[in-house]
Amino acid sequence: MVGYIVVNKDELKVKDFETYRAYYCGLCRQLKKNYGISGQLSLTYDMTFLAILLTGLYEPETTDTRRKCTAHPLTRHRERINEFTDYAADMNLLLSYYKCEDDWKDEHRIDRAAYAKILERKVSRLSADQQKKAETIEALLKELSDCEHRQVQDIDLLAGLYGQILAEVFSCREDIWACSLRKIGSSLGKFVYLMDAYEDIEQDIKKGTFNPLKEAYQKPGFDENCQEILTMFISSCCREFEKLPIIEHAEILRNILYSGIWSRFDVIRAKRQKENGKEKQE
Repeated sequence: MVGYIVVNKDELKVKDFETYRAYYCGLCRQLKKNYGISGQLSLTYDMTFLAILLTGLYEPETTDTRRKCTAHPLTRHRERINEFTDYAADMNLLLSYYKCEDDWKDEHRIDRAAYAKILERKVSRLSADQQKKAETIEALLKELSDCEHRQVQDIDLLAGLYGQILAEVFSCREDIWACSLRKIGSSLGKFVYLMDAYEDIEQDIKKGTFNPLKEAYQKPGFDENCQEILTMFISSCCREFEKLPIIEHAEILRNILYSGIWSRFDVIRAKRQKENGKEKQE
């Protein structure tokens, strides 16, 4: 369930997109520095959003440098690094590890099991505070997995459990902002869980694997109903975000929350409507 919390490049100013990329590259750098190439391979845009959100809220001292790397061997590119790119790297590693474990349990993919084994050693090096988060996240993922194996169809329950996981990830400190960050993480987690189910519905039906939207898929107005629920989740997230005193990078964050996060939905819906149109013609 990754790759949904992304920027809409077409709607973003060039300078803001360069800054967004600088945080993405900074996160990549810290993953490699802290966890090696295998850790670097777990890089996601989702945790780039988290790094930018926490930076905008707490305004830490940030280094902004230009470097060459394996992906950009010929030209120097910007990298923005601070304490929250390190935190985002830890959470990125943790979520990737549990995702690999989940893929192995559900699909018995050998490659994911092998990667999980590599990441497991790196997860064990997390700080004591992060280990506590790991224990909480592991317990929530187990509860979610148990519900899915029991074929629980309650989308609110299932999305809520994944929401609790991202709430734990987003609350990096126990301070006055912790409650708001947990609410943002919770709403985003619900959105991501439902989006993942929405995207995979046809594939899961063909494979006979669990998807909480199978019954809803058979009813008229499936896309519209999913969009309505997704809108409810992300609206709650945006309301909480707007309460935060964020000035730096606010436009980047709004681009993601109000536009970027819908990019995948629009592509999936358009493709589905096109395919359904072909079927009717045939």
